[in-house]
Amino acid sequence: MNLNESSCHGVVVITGAGQGIGRGLALAFAESGATAVGLADLNLDKVRAVAKDIEALGVKALPMQADVSVEADCARLMQSVKDAFGRIDVAVCNAGIMQIKPMMDLTGADWDRMMGVNVKGCFLTLQAAVRVMKQQAPVAPGRPRGKVITMASIAGRYGAGPIADVILHYRASKAAVINMTQGAAIALAPDVTVNAICPGLVDTDMWKQMDRDWAALQGLPTGEVWKQRTASVPMGRPQHPKDVANVALFLSSPAADYMTGQSLNIDGGLVLN
Repeated sequence: MNLNESSCHGVVVITGAGQGIGRGLALAFAESGATAVGLADLNLDKVRAVAKDIEALGVKALPMQADVSVEADCARLMQSVKDAFGRIDVAVCNAGIMQIKPMMDLTGADWDRMMGVNVKGCFLTLQAAVRVMKQQAPVAPGRPRGKVITMASIAGRYGAGPIADVILHYRASKAAVINMTQGAAIALAPDVTVNAICPGLVDTDMWKQMDRDWAALQGLPTGEVWKQRTASVPMGRPQHPKDVANVALFLSSPAADYMTGQSLNIDGGLVLN
């Protein structure tokens, strides 16, 4: 694989870009040669800060506030990126939420919120991006008109494990994202490819909150859950946003033009398929 095959030189849109995996994705795309990056998050201040970091690398950035569970916000986001930069080559449906709560304590409101962001939000983002992509020419003959990357999780892969009882609705949402990715890939081929990334234990603020909440349920000190969980990773270390970003860069590159409908684990060997 040469450098051009492993780099992205187009316009990228990332939701949930204010922190964690989303911020890591944004910086990685900018560093790899993206011409412009659209950044969306509920917290406008956070994506403005990420935009400054991207612009410091000499790459154009457009920070926007958007709620992915609102159809009009998704449409406005994608149209704004198109208006600013002319096209959308890659859309990463990364925005998502997590909640630690025992199954029998879950409410209908908990379920609706989780599905509203993680499933509906992913779909609305994908749909809005594809409406732009299908109207544009490929960047080169024989290439797709655009690429969509959804953010699933290894939690959507299997039904057992010590954390299963307290993230049932999260697990269901990520299984839905994997299934949606497959359906969208068939519906949109060959114009647009759609693939999912399934991260594992990523060292982000989200996992720090999970550690605090799960430790409290178990009567453990903060940090102990994270320590126990990461001790089981075959690769011997926690995961970092850059690990996830490297897979996203591959999926967005010409090297992955013939790949669609796939869900790739990037978890240090926790789940083997």
